[in-house]
This record gives sequence, structure tokens and C-alpha cells, in this order.
Amino acid sequence: MSDPHSFSEISLPLFKGDEALMTDALTPGKQPSYIRDHRKRLRERFLLGGAQAMPDYELLELVLFRAIPRRDVKPLVHQLLKQFGDFNSVVSAPADQLSMVPGVGAAVITELKVVEAAAHRLSRSRIMQRQVISSWEALLDYCHTTMAHREIEQFRVFFLDRKNVLVADEEQARGTVDHVPVYPREVVKRALQLNASALILVHNHPSGDPTPSEADIGMTNQIQAAAETMGITLHDHLIIGKSCEISFRTQGFL
Repeated sequence: MSDPHSFSEISLPLFKGDEALMTDALTPGKQPSYIRDHRKRLRERFLLGGAQAMPDYELLELVLFRAIPRRDVKPLVHQLLKQFGDFNSVVSAPADQLSMVPGVGAAVITELKVVEAAAHRLSRSRIMQRQVISSWEALLDYCHTTMAHREIEQFRVFFLDRKNVLVADEEQARGTVDHVPVYPREVVKRALQLNASALILVHNHPSGDPTPSEADIGMTNQIQAAAETMGITLHDHLIIGKSCEISFRTQGFL
């Protein structure tokens, strides 16, 4: 006999498998009224007040309604928040770590990753083909959205044209929890291929502390020197922490 308190995912038409048929056999008919009414109230509050009117656990409930249509998702939501910390950390958590939480399967993981992908795409759309100076806050928001919660270091480069319009955003390398390999020659080579006139370097510190290391400073100096020989300007190097960032330009390293 199944545990009445255990979590059960249902695959909607978006997903493959016979999970939905199995669950329908176990729970025929509509949702229990207390679940249906609770979900209705949450949706109405969201539509009236938006995300800012809802704490993390309620917003996460809304995300999981599709993945688990007939069960109370609150216990799973609280378990996810206990495991990962907050809404952003849950959505950004790697799929293999999410799958280790009891009750989390393909449907839940897919819903969370769709939300993450949508957030990345939306924030990216606010900076591409735009003048960097006038969209600097949007650029920082994009960096935090895509990089702040990663568990390994990622190094990316923003390539700008002569008017400082962002023409390309590319991930150059991934590393470990405290190191990412960067090759100045490859960065400059790619800038020449894109006919870029300027660069902004970005990488994250999974520890959450954006303070630059000696290696960060040395690598930045090497890229700046290589870029200058080709007439390319290095505008800045941003290090992204959990809740803040450091600008090499602002701190006097450039």
C-alpha cells in the first residue's frame, strides 16, 4: 500500500510515460476540494498582487501545481526550501541534486528548469543589442540571474561594438568551485572574429564572496594587455557573488 503522505508526480502531456494514467487510477475524479480551493486562492492572489505579494514558499507552490496536480505540494515545497535555501536557489539547483529530494522526479525538475530558462532568456533580452552604459543595471541583473547560484566558476565575455552596444554574450569556460581556466589569446581571438571593439569580463565566485583573488587580478591584466595590442578596450571585469558584485573598474584594478 502506498504511503498517503508520500509525494506523487503526474506527467502532463508535456512529459512521456504512463505516470498520469497510474495516478488517475489511484485518485479518480477531481482534486480534493481543499487543494482546489487553496490553489484557486493562490492564483488569484498572484494575479492581483504579483510575485512581490507572495513569499518564496507560495511562489514555489504555484510553479509545482502543474507537475503535481492532485496532491498537496506544500510539504515538498518546504523540503526544497529547507534543502536549498530560497526560491532562486531551488530553481537554480542542478537537476541531479534536485532528484535526490524525495518526491522530486522528471515533472518537477522540468517545471523548475523551465522557470530558470525563462528567467535567463528574459533578462538576456534586456541587454542584447543595447548600449551598455544605459542598461548597466539590466546587465548586472542578468549576471546575477545566470551566475550567482552556480556551484562552479563560469567565465563569460560580453563583446561590444564601437558604440558600446552589446553584440555577443558568450561563455568562454567552466571550472571548479574555486578556479576557471581562462586563455587571454582565445578571448582576444574571439573578439577579432566578432569585430568587437571592447570587452566586459564576468565570472562568479560560488563561495558567495566576490573579492578578487591574485589569480583573478593577474588574469585580468593579461587579457587587458593582449586586448590593447589589438586596439580592443577592456571596460571592466565583474565578479558575481551571491548577493553582490565587484567591479574591477570601480575598485581601481583597471
